[in-house]
Amino acid sequence: MRKAYVAVVVLTGLTGVVTGQSHATTANISFSGSGVSGAFVLTYGAATDVKYPDAYEVTGISGTFTDTNNGLAIVNAPVGPPVPINYAMPESDNLLAPHDFSRFTVASGLSHGVLTYDNLFWPSGSPQTASSYDPHGGFLDIYGLLFEIGSGRVVNLWSNGTDSGEVADYGVGVATPDLALDYVGRRVRNSVDTGAKFALVAGWWAARAYLPAPARVGVVGN
Repeated sequence: MRKAYVAVVVLTGLTGVVTGQSHATTANISFSGSGVSGAFVLTYGAATDVKYPDAYEVTGISGTFTDTNNGLAIVNAPVGPPVPINYAMPESDNLLAPHDFSRFTVASGLSHGVLTYDNLFWPSGSPQTASSYDPHGGFLDIYGLLFEIGSGRVVNLWSNGTDSGEVADYGVGVATPDLALDYVGRRVRNSVDTGAKFALVAGWWAARAYLPAPARVGVVGN
């Protein structure tokens, strides 16, 4: 299994939409790196994780995803829907995992045989969500999103947390139930302006793209 660490650009904007008695909010996310890119819109409402009231449950996702690493030739594959959460049991010593913690089993290619996810969006940044893994921050947590791209394939997008300079490091994995297809770590920097938009400054990190990302494998199950 090839592991690549690349710089990624993610642009996120928040837009509230009210329909009748419901309130839906969208987050526009785009990213790119060596061999991978995508642009999609997340939708979430008022429902939050039972354990973390600042974590909003993603209800929809649309857009496109591309991954040409490892000969995959995935080009502008339609994104969505999210893979339903399955309320898996975290490790017994992990007391910080969200209530929506879930697992997607992958038969071959991952050291722990699963992708972990919870499909939660954190507009104010994620807290520590694993007892044995301190790094946190970013609009996703360390488990992240899991969504379909067709032909039995799924994409897992997560945050590895931030460093001392509050720079969030994101990663992506692509798999089927039978095989892990790609695993890419990536670094981005996020900030929130007064209009509730997330802006990205990635230039400095692009120069550091060759550095290894913080280890996620073996900490949270991927």
